[in-house]
Amino acid sequence: MSKEPKNDKTARDTHYATLRRQVRDAKRERGEIPTPPPQKGRKADPDWKPPQLQSDQILLYGLHTVRAAIDNPERKKIKLSVTQNALVRLDIGPVADQPFPVELVSPQDLDKILGPDAIHQGVMLETRPLPVRRLEALKDSPMLLVLDQVTDPHNVGAIMRSAVAFGAGAIITTQRHSPTESGVMAKSASGALELIPYIQITNLADALGELHKLGFTSIGLDSEGPAPIEQTFAGERIALVLGAEGKGLRQKTRETVSALARLDMPGAIKSLNVSNAAAIALYATRQFLTRTPG
Repeated sequence: MSKEPKNDKTARDTHYATLRRQVRDAKRERGEIPTPPPQKGRKADPDWKPPQLQSDQILLYGLHTVRAAIDNPERKKIKLSVTQNALVRLDIGPVADQPFPVELVSPQDLDKILGPDAIHQGVMLETRPLPVRRLEALKDSPMLLVLDQVTDPHNVGAIMRSAVAFGAGAIITTQRHSPTESGVMAKSASGALELIPYIQITNLADALGELHKLGFTSIGLDSEGPAPIEQTFAGERIALVLGAEGKGLRQKTRETVSALARLDMPGAIKSLNVSNAAAIALYATRQFLTRTPG
């Protein structure tokens, strides 16, 4: 019986190991399995301070996040900093074929820039912000998500993932008391930032008025809403409005939306994290819109 050549076996094992890593990376990015804690040998630098970035400078990190940004033709890429292992896992083709500079670095080099807590997976992409979008461009979208001063970039990123999953046309939020485009938000969004417009407006009440003129029914989620959300839907276009945890919707927003509604929860806990509430509301809205003729 002939034995398999050692070199062929090594190549095959390396190939399957790479495939297994890619599957694990994808599951971690989708939140299906936990991200492992930082290695014990990775010591935090007590003197680390975040770099001073220019207003048009954004540092994205994480394999899935960076890959999505590279694939987005609207994203202007400045420079890719990547470890040799991460470059293989990123799978973007030959370095010489890339339309932007590629710099090979060590994980420690990225730690110094992004900080010891950033799960960068050996890759960082310097970019410019995505182009500004206007409300008028959303007139053909049947479902939008409006955030009333949701400040945590992790929550906003998680909401983006759900919004893309359920086919929302955009996320609209205020310029003040809302996170701007950043590496933290992009990592939490796991690529969704590249797939949905993130529109920041000056005045939320005015923006809701514009959406009403475009044919949207705006529904504000409130734990004390007069009716369940399923009984509140109306029209062919819905804009869901969610407030920050704890504070909820501001009074002006409550007065401006077309209707207030609640998520009925029969259990002992009557409130949810805003990203979880957004996912449930998006699902219910999508179910209503698919049953609505037009």
